[in-house]
Amino acid sequence: MRNMTQANPHDCSNRWWSRSVRRAAIRDDSGQSLVELALIAPIFFLLLLGAAEFARLAYADIEVSNAARAGVAYGAQSATTASDVAGIVLAATDDGSDISGLSATTTHFCSCSNAASTQVACATAPTTCSASGARVLGYVQVNTTATVNSLVHYPGLPTTFTLNGQAIMRVEQ
Repeated sequence: MRNMTQANPHDCSNRWWSRSVRRAAIRDDSGQSLVELALIAPIFFLLLLGAAEFARLAYADIEVSNAARAGVAYGAQSATTASDVAGIVLAATDDGSDISGLSATTTHFCSCSNAASTQVACATAPTTCSASGARVLGYVQVNTTATVNSLVHYPGLPTTFTLNGQAIMRVEQ
C-alpha cells in the first residue's frame, strides 16, 4: 500500500506550486525601496543642509540691511540727530543685535535743492545754496557690515561671507 504522505512527483498541482514559488523568488523586489532610499538619502540630506545654510545667510543679509535702515531713520529725524554719530551707530547695532560682529559707519552730507546730486560741504552749504536761491538739503548715510561664518564648509565655497547694507535718507527740515 502506498503512503499518502509522500507527494507524487507527477502531480500537477505540486509542480504548479513549485514553479510559482520560483517565479516569485526571482521577481521579489522587496529590498529595492530600501536600496533606493540608501542611495538618495545622502543627496537629500546635502540639499536640505544647503537650503538651510542659504536661508541662514539670507536672514543675516536682511538683518544687516535693516540695521542700516534703522540707523538712518534715527539720524534723519532732525539736524541734531543727523550729527549724533554715536546715536546713529547705536541705533543700527541695536537693530542688528542678532548678527554678531555687526559694525556701522555714518556720514552726513549736504546738497542744494537745485542740484541735489551735487554734494557740498555742510559748513559752507548755506552760503553756497543761498547764492543760487536754493535750499540746503541734508542727508544721512549709514553703511553696515558683518562677517558671517558658514556652518558647513563646502568645497569650492568660502568659509566666511561679508554682508553689507547701505541706506541714505534726507534729514527732516
